[in-house]
Amino acid sequence: MITWILFIIVLPAVGFVVWAKWVAFEPQNIEPIQVVSKGEAPMLEKGQKLKILSWNIQFLAGRGKIFFWEVQGNKGPDERPSRDEIERTLPEVVRILRAENPDVILLQEVDDGATRTYGQDQLKRILELLPQEYTQHAEAFYWKMAYVPHPRIRGSVGTKLSVISRIQMRSARRFSLPQAPLPGWTRIFQFRRAMLEVHFPVRDAQDLVVMNSHLEPFIQDGSVKKQEIDFLKNHFLGLDSTPWIFGADMNMLPPGFFDQLPAHEQIWYQPEVDVGPLYDMFPTLPTLGGLTGSDFLLNRSHYPNRPLATGLDKTIDFIFHSPLLQVDSFHIRQNDCLHISDHMPLIARFTLPTT
Repeated sequence: MITWILFIIVLPAVGFVVWAKWVAFEPQNIEPIQVVSKGEAPMLEKGQKLKILSWNIQFLAGRGKIFFWEVQGNKGPDERPSRDEIERTLPEVVRILRAENPDVILLQEVDDGATRTYGQDQLKRILELLPQEYTQHAEAFYWKMAYVPHPRIRGSVGTKLSVISRIQMRSARRFSLPQAPLPGWTRIFQFRRAMLEVHFPVRDAQDLVVMNSHLEPFIQDGSVKKQEIDFLKNHFLGLDSTPWIFGADMNMLPPGFFDQLPAHEQIWYQPEVDVGPLYDMFPTLPTLGGLTGSDFLLNRSHYPNRPLATGLDKTIDFIFHSPLLQVDSFHIRQNDCLHISDHMPLIARFTLPTT
């Protein structure tokens, strides 16, 4: 009898693991990504002005929830936004995008096919509401599975990076980032962190390379965070004489800022892991001067969904760029975005090289 009971219990479990491994999302280290073009778009010119917006839109969830992963021990009360919250947040995201009117939009945490967001393709919904001149886009998944057995998910997941443009795109690639070490078969269901790289042709000049990413969050093994930084550092150095821009939710602090966090936020970060190595080597927005000067409050980008949070308390979103590009302006849009996402949009204006 005991043998049969074990057989009845173990066989379905083994079968599920085999099925999960068979359908698991296992991208290659480097993969070509389709550039979708729905019409003509102008080519960049040497010396042209270019406006970039980078924003983690938190899968259009708005600010009404404290999700389970945002409290230690997965004890947050909420698992997903309501349909009404998504319907209220979508037009607000589009309102900001229309108001800023950037040439290139980098979005993180865009859901597609996820149970928590009712299977919606959120990029498609955003594109339908943007002006028609945004004819170009590319996307890369970094979480995708038909079913995740976590007791607070129990459904499909699908989250992607998206780049939207009214400027002509040439090509795109997905780069796999170093992955967090996870035990056994549970790795099948985890994020596959990535960087989406898009090449924009510039007439009679080198392509502009624009990159978008969302790095591992909080309380991860410090080694994987350092591996992510090393990957980005080496990738940027490899671009050498090519103009480039990288926007991301880094889930890391600026150098020296750990001690400035409230105690209830320090538990989510590690004092020895920050984006300092990239600040040391590449031009960064916001600048360290912007984070330490009199306007430091204007350069905070994150308002956590946690019980003790009272407002913007840190910066974990950044734009890094080639020294070949001239920065004309930079700001983080805050006041009318606090209800839209736990992250604020970063907006930068650049001038391309003239030669």
